[in-house]
Amino acid sequence: MATIVVESYMVRYPLGGMMSWVLQYLVGFARLGHDVWFVEKADYPNACFDPERGVSSDEATFGLRAVDRVLSDVGLGGRWCFVDPAGRYHGASQRSIEAVLGSADVFVEMAPRACWFEEAAGAGARVLIDGDPGFRQMWMADAEASGQPDNLYDHYFTTGRNVGTEASSLPTGGLDWRPLFHPIVLDLFDGQTPRPADGAFTTVMNWRSYEPLRYGGKTYGHKDTEFERFLDLPDRTCARLEIAVSGAESDVHRLRAAGWGVRSGHEATATLDDFRRYVQGSLGEFSVCKHAYVATNSGWFSDRSAAYLASGRPVVQQETGFSAHLPCGEGLFAVRDVDEAASALESLLGDWSRHARAAREIAHEHLAAERVLGELLEEVGL
Repeated sequence: MATIVVESYMVRYPLGGMMSWVLQYLVGFARLGHDVWFVEKADYPNACFDPERGVSSDEATFGLRAVDRVLSDVGLGGRWCFVDPAGRYHGASQRSIEAVLGSADVFVEMAPRACWFEEAAGAGARVLIDGDPGFRQMWMADAEASGQPDNLYDHYFTTGRNVGTEASSLPTGGLDWRPLFHPIVLDLFDGQTPRPADGAFTTVMNWRSYEPLRYGGKTYGHKDTEFERFLDLPDRTCARLEIAVSGAESDVHRLRAAGWGVRSGHEATATLDDFRRYVQGSLGEFSVCKHAYVATNSGWFSDRSAAYLASGRPVVQQETGFSAHLPCGEGLFAVRDVDEAASALESLLGDWSRHARAAREIAHEHLAAERVLGELLEEVGL
């Protein structure tokens, strides 16, 4: 049994989709028989979002309660630590978590910025997992060009499965990026729920995560950029379409005028259970991807789409190059334009039960956490 410490976001942004993303890694490592811990720090002002009040502040009470409840439910109660903006430790004490970090076999970094790197200096292997392919590599390439290369980790993994290959235009920053699917713990999602009587094809999305990035004379944007290409999809299909969207920049009136159902992403996925109910109450998912993922043919596949597949909900996702790594055409479709999207949705409506079974099989065969994370640990020497 190895000790694995994971750093990521949960307390600071305790919405269901984010909680689910991190939980798949924590539970997945634990199911493989390892001693798993979660750590997080608030390293900037107003870092903690409270979905009930809809505000960000230094107050972490909502997130602390949510994380304590969720981790206790999966057998990881007490195996976490959060440092608030005032430097106070919650969950595990400072002394105990520093002892865990200092003797850990593996330290896994999933956050945009490393906050526990000094404490984890004694870990046997330090691993970076890149869940935002394109942006991460371009930031790192810029750092390398300025004489500040990122060579802090022993192993680099990316959910952009084409990174470092001829299939993608992305830089590598001089690093050997190993491919990774977002893992999914299948029994955290019920793949046997019946077809909802009045379900829609839905997705959970952020309209724009942060500002576009300029690199190599080109600008790389987010889902708002790509959504324009599919704006009139409701006119091309009889399927009902809905997005649970976050981000103040989204033009809700324009989306509704084009035929999209629109819900608040914060309300639809306020808790982990809300997120799962939203996914399982859907017919399936239709999702666009960040412009950077598409433009660079990164090979990225969504962790939220993995949750839909595990729930027995077919997925239509914009092509990023992931079709080279996952079977498409039954239960999962990769689409490049609005016509392909409409055709895929009509196929799903025509034989939903068959596609729902295929969706669950894809999750089982390709995305199951025991398989994905077992291979990762083999690569790092465990």
